[in-house]
Amino acid sequence: MLDNISERLQNALKFITRQAYISDKEIAEYLREIQRALIMGDVDVRLVSQLTEEIKRELKESGEEYGISLKDRITYLTYRGLIKILGGEKKELRITPNQLNVFVFMGIQGSGKTTTIGKIAYYLKNRKNVKVGVIAGDVFRPGAIDQLKQLLKNEVPLYSDASKKTSIEVIKDGIEWAKKNGLEVILVDTAGRHRTEETLMEEMAQIISEVNPTATILVVDAMIGQQARIQAEAFNKVAKVGYVIVTKLDGSAKGGGALSAIASVGAPIIFIGTGESIDEIEEFDPVKFVSRLLGKPDLESIIARVQKMSREERLRAQKIARGKFTIEEFIEQLESARKVGGIQTILSSLPGGGKLGKKDIDEFFMKVKKWRAIVNSMNDEEREDVTIMDASRVRRVARGSGTSDKDVRELLKQYLLAKKAVKKISKGALRNISRLRS
Repeated sequence: MLDNISERLQNALKFITRQAYISDKEIAEYLREIQRALIMGDVDVRLVSQLTEEIKRELKESGEEYGISLKDRITYLTYRGLIKILGGEKKELRITPNQLNVFVFMGIQGSGKTTTIGKIAYYLKNRKNVKVGVIAGDVFRPGAIDQLKQLLKNEVPLYSDASKKTSIEVIKDGIEWAKKNGLEVILVDTAGRHRTEETLMEEMAQIISEVNPTATILVVDAMIGQQARIQAEAFNKVAKVGYVIVTKLDGSAKGGGALSAIASVGAPIIFIGTGESIDEIEEFDPVKFVSRLLGKPDLESIIARVQKMSREERLRAQKIARGKFTIEEFIEQLESARKVGGIQTILSSLPGGGKLGKKDIDEFFMKVKKWRAIVNSMNDEEREDVTIMDASRVRRVARGSGTSDKDVRELLKQYLLAKKAVKKISKGALRNISRLRS
């Protein structure tokens, strides 16, 4: 059941988000928990390793985005990585208007292919208002036609001909029947086959060659887990897999493995089966799927905030690289660090910073509050260029902010030191002064 992998992923996120301070040790433990959760969900070890290495690399290379906590950053990277594993953005079944769209269904025996055809037929008819029909192209299994009749219950037109000897004959005649009846979409059932059965696989290749369908749809049982990749690759060799539908996802502990394995082949998953009823099928949306897995309904707001701040980060970096690191920017950096933690890196670049304890850091932030009052008491000209701050200006600002001349001079000194450091590292400035730890 996917509930298990979901619970483990959520527990990993809870572990990291509940930390008062996040060091490399906590990050390593978090990534280990993510690995355990995914591997126990039957996700390929290689994919799991790629995901965690990518998270680790991005955290190390870019530090934190301005104004975004490390907790949100880790959540975002995990979310983005899982979506990538599951195929990226949502893909849909493409139906071209004003022509007959022919979709040939493939799959091994027992994958739920015929049942899935019934579900898709109902879905297209009732939810998409599409004129859809079905062709019973499986001439090998005696009960295939009866099964389709029971599923469709005369609500969706069905073409079948038990007198025909080959699937190709039935399918070709069925396509002509569909055209005469003005159908927009025809779903073609074929015999279940195994990737090692060369004769049946060759027949599938022949069907695709002669029928020339709009696309093929591979139906995969979630129970097979990572083996889904091998299956998808085998079918892809004889008939280019256009889309994939994963069935029985509701009852499989290996569902995550099946989804990720198929996505790694490059075939888009468009539907997932979530139960036995005719209407228990849903469009597969990796973004929403991952949101449910992580149990974070606020993920969208986190993602939006990260993306928004990433844009602001670039603008801010460009500004600093041009030497526009004002005293206002300096205070904002310190205040941002207060919100998301990890001030240690910033303090270490200041005289006397070094390795400070929590008490020292708390005292430092009391000073930052005082500095904010000082900056607020400056006029625009002084904020833009502190070198004009002579003795009379210092006294005026000190009085206006309720601080002393000494406090004002200390702020000016620390700001000029920081500006000097920023000038040296130019374009890399923001990354070095914004290694936020939350």
